Amino acid sequence: MYDKARELIGSAQKIIIVQAENPDGDSLGSSLALEEILGDIGKEIILYCPVEIPKYLRYIKGWDRVVSQFDTSYDLAIIIDTMADVLLTKVLDSPGVRHFLETHPVLAVDHHTTNSNLSFNHTPLTAEAVATSEIIYELSTSSKWPINQQSAENLLVAIMSDSLGLTVQGVSPRTFYIAGKLTELGASNSVIEKRRREYMKKSPEILKYKGELLERIEYFLDGKLALIRIPWEEIQKYSDQYNPSVLVLDEMRLVEGVEVGVAIKTYPDGKLTGKLRSNMPISATIAGFFGGGGHEYAAGFRIYEAIDTILPELIKVTNDAMKEHENDTKIS
Repeated sequence: MYDKARELIGSAQKIIIVQAENPDGDSLGSSLALEEILGDIGKEIILYCPVEIPKYLRYIKGWDRVVSQFDTSYDLAIIIDTMADVLLTKVLDSPGVRHFLETHPVLAVDHHTTNSNLSFNHTPLTAEAVATSEIIYELSTSSKWPINQQSAENLLVAIMSDSLGLTVQGVSPRTFYIAGKLTELGASNSVIEKRRREYMKKSPEILKYKGELLERIEYFLDGKLALIRIPWEEIQKYSDQYNPSVLVLDEMRLVEGVEVGVAIKTYPDGKLTGKLRSNMPISATIAGFFGGGGHEYAAGFRIYEAIDTILPELIKVTNDAMKEHENDTKIS
């Protein structure tokens, strides 16, 4: 499974590690861990993301080494935590980047096991895992690459971020094992969590805004689908302090009767992004209808349509997905 990845990495001296335009704890932690691990075996590494790393992720040490200019002098690109063109729109629109990806070897590492729709040749490295960092850990240990204390911390950060502290349904016995091994290597979850809590503190303005969002939640399908709309003006005003979707999405899913929570952001260029969290394993199915993807319980999509146009489709596909899941559960 890891042979081709080892071959590509072994053949390259200069490697650019690419995050999509929606960086999160897993993509950032995994990228920083790879920087440490591959640097220790003699590779020259640069970290790239087309957008600025959000403030709420800056508890992760090394975030400031991520650059926003794509260096085309490198030998190999490693794309972290996505297999979707739609999440690489800004990357692919950057001058020279698509040509680079079409003419250089590309390794795409992702724990989302939906089929890749990347529009350039690449070698996929995927596995059923709660976080991409689990795959990086397995690649590193099977290759006998050293994992130092900082890379262990970065890998643990990524696992804890995507698993919500080892609480989501995708957590496996192997996840706990890897978290234990990373702790043996010097990572401390309590130290990570203390740092994270400091960066997660909200200003009075953000707390007030959160209350406003909670008041605006809409309910459909007899309360099973909860929806919040976030217009561009609020994205501009608040995103630098805190991601508006993250403020309320998990709490929406915890409302009595709600099975699916959706946060939809609208942008002036006509773009619309949807972030989903669900209590049924149907998030990826819903997002997939709109060309997106992700986990069974957390997913997202991006399209260029008006929200009022896609709302009836969102309601229908959510209803169909819930019914299909309920029928499958009855049969099993």
